[in-house]
Amino acid sequence: MIIPTVHLISAAVMTGVIWFTQIVHYPLFARIPSEVSPAHAEENQRRTSYVVGLPMLLEGLTAIALFASPPDGVSRWLPFIGGVLLAIVLLSTIALQVPRHAQLATPMTQGEIDSVVRRLVVSNWVRTIGWSARTVTAAVIITQVA
Repeated sequence: MIIPTVHLISAAVMTGVIWFTQIVHYPLFARIPSEVSPAHAEENQRRTSYVVGLPMLLEGLTAIALFASPPDGVSRWLPFIGGVLLAIVLLSTIALQVPRHAQLATPMTQGEIDSVVRRLVVSNWVRTIGWSARTVTAAVIITQVA
């Protein structure tokens, strides 16, 4: 029961972080003055890694463990679906969010910053929905184990 529990907790933590990021954190990037935006973006990336590093690691390791050996009573489809959702979230991070964060770390006009932030917020819905669905999937796994 420890692996499904750690899996649910780590997915739920990431879901909370991503909703906060989506609704509060990313939209406020547009309010950062252009002259300090690059330094802010770099510091944001550094500090964010401290918050998300461990939960993402635990989520990934437990997702692999559940896929490799689902607990008795757990449908094999649930860890598979959770893994697909995690892959989508990670691909979105690499392909959509990381490049936009890199853009924000370069000098730009306020109009350019606003445009990048809008694209960051819109593209981040992939991760927000993906992590939310992962938490639901993890919760269903727990109900099947119990």
